[in-house]
Amino acid sequence: MNYAISIDCGTQSLRALLFDENGKLHDIEKITYVPYFSTKPGLAEQDVEIYWNALSSSVKRLKERNKGKFSKVLGISITTQRDTIVFVDKEGKPLRPAIIWLDQRKASQKNVLNFIENIGFSIIRMKKTALRIYRRSRPNWVMENEPDVWKKTHKILLLSGYLLYKLTGKFIDSKASQIGHIPFDYKKQDWPKSDKNWRWRLFGFTREQLPKLVDPCISIGKISKKVSQEIGLPEGIDIITSGSDKGCETLGTGCITENCASLSFGTTATVQVTSKKYFEPIPFIPPYPAVIPNMYNPEIEIFRGYWLIKWFIREFGEKEISLAEKLQVAPEVILNKFLDNIPPGSHGLILHPMWTPGLDMPNAKGAIIGFGDIHTKGHIYRAIIEGINYALRDGLERIEKNGKIKINRLTVSGGGAQSNRICQITANMFNLPVYKTETHETSGLGAAICVFAAFSDIKTVVKKMVHYSNIFQPNEREVEIYEKLYNKAYKKVYSSLKNVYKDIKKITNYPED
Repeated sequence: MNYAISIDCGTQSLRALLFDENGKLHDIEKITYVPYFSTKPGLAEQDVEIYWNALSSSVKRLKERNKGKFSKVLGISITTQRDTIVFVDKEGKPLRPAIIWLDQRKASQKNVLNFIENIGFSIIRMKKTALRIYRRSRPNWVMENEPDVWKKTHKILLLSGYLLYKLTGKFIDSKASQIGHIPFDYKKQDWPKSDKNWRWRLFGFTREQLPKLVDPCISIGKISKKVSQEIGLPEGIDIITSGSDKGCETLGTGCITENCASLSFGTTATVQVTSKKYFEPIPFIPPYPAVIPNMYNPEIEIFRGYWLIKWFIREFGEKEISLAEKLQVAPEVILNKFLDNIPPGSHGLILHPMWTPGLDMPNAKGAIIGFGDIHTKGHIYRAIIEGINYALRDGLERIEKNGKIKINRLTVSGGGAQSNRICQITANMFNLPVYKTETHETSGLGAAICVFAAFSDIKTVVKKMVHYSNIFQPNEREVEIYEKLYNKAYKKVYSSLKNVYKDIKKITNYPED
């Protein structure tokens, strides 16, 4: 029996996992940390060494419990949170804290597009979006506000690239990890060939500041004696590229054909498919590179997905938090009991989960409509879950339309997927079977699949390593209720409130442009 070590580096924790070649999770070591610190409102930063120290500590502890199995480890692969940026000098040392994906800083308003680009972006009605990208790109902010850091910057890496540098000593990263405010050509899955490409000026990077890109699921080196002594990994094992956390989740649920869609019930909720062809799920919004080489993951994001559950617990769940502490369970376990007593549709309560608006709905705000005196805390909780699913279903329909594909099954991952009740509600709302994997550590499983795929055919490895514990079939009675509510109510919410949202923004200046 051979083994793989996968590292799943998230916003709030890092997990080191030990999988065997049949996809069985033998052990896991989790290290938690504060998600970020903020020196000013809107900033979200993290000490870069926290991630590396967590990786080192977790691997050492895993090794202590699995010394025999460690001698049969083929390789290690790392999957990380997306769009977290690290600035390093020529020695690879961080010059400042990492700027994580939650950060809201903006550079000054500036138009760096040339005459033809201004006309082109205006014609497709994407000029405002382009200029918004310039302001949101982290190098532009650092260049403007931290000139000393900018002067010393040798490379600008995603978190995946930084951790791979720590393992290999090379500035190298996987194509399947290139997701964020970076000048990546998503169609060609590479940096732009021409130095005149608009991406360089809009995102603020130079070609020399970026790492070398390679395919996922390949070896980029072996663990050296120095690294082995530092973090406990076996010397000589292969370092294998994988991809982003969401991409690895999709792979780890076995969703590798165009008839399957992967739902991720995480902080950001997503619906994603795997496709051989390039198509934009939203016009001018590219599909991401898949962990399977030369394939794509068209995706729709709900930026404040299951974050809404955390928000709800924090603001309204004092009683559930107290009870959960006594029972030594998560507050969600207590709240999920509401789902058994509230009917589908939450007695007419509908939530539009746009606490952070999407790129195609820039004026949207979060909304809950349909209140009556019958409604309780439990109704709001169920409406949040239903609202996220409505938004994901809307995203799935866009993917099907723009990709000219038809989905006939769903896979689920993320915290919400651990609840059988939520899985069943999802099957009813989409009117599709929902496949739940044996392990909920699907992102780590996806990275482990890459280790074995480096020595074999990836589809064969997926078939061998991905197993399902349950399949949830739609309930016809509930399907009928959700079909009517989705088509007659939910899909009309944004169009009905769009002008109201604009007026609110003008009056309150929130959110600021």
